[in-house]
Amino acid sequence: MEKYLVAYFSASGVTEKAAKKLAEAAGADLYEIKPEVLYTKADLNWMNKKSRSTIEMQDLSCRPALADADADVEGAEVVFVGFPIWWYREPSIIDTFLEAYDFNGKTIVPFATSGGSGLGESAKRMQELAGKGAKVVEGKRFSSRVSVDELKDWIKNLGL
Repeated sequence: MEKYLVAYFSASGVTEKAAKKLAEAAGADLYEIKPEVLYTKADLNWMNKKSRSTIEMQDLSCRPALADADADVEGAEVVFVGFPIWWYREPSIIDTFLEAYDFNGKTIVPFATSGGSGLGESAKRMQELAGKGAKVVEGKRFSSRVSVDELKDWIKNLGL
């Protein structure tokens, strides 16, 4: 049986709920991707052109610092990477995470939470960031109310 890791970033707690359910469904270890400087409510105001999240998302080279580098990526064969959709893609902290670890020989499965936006080009961008030795598969967006059984079915259908 493959070893799974669910690594997630959650600014408001929605993705965290889905990640915990996914870890339960997959029998996976759970790791929270935390920025060195936590996001405030003002930082997350997407309607403010000067908010931290807006500025970060407009600069594709932005890499917010991670609080730690303790994820057991090395011990996992499959890494589920979860995040909220920001500006139709993964938040910049996910880009930092992907560049901070060696994903050679790993399968990366993106999953996201959003009220309606899909994953857009996230899988393609994540493949570029994780490197040629990693395999990023097409991910899926979930609502905050996703069930453990739905996630078990999704995992089974991934054919990992």
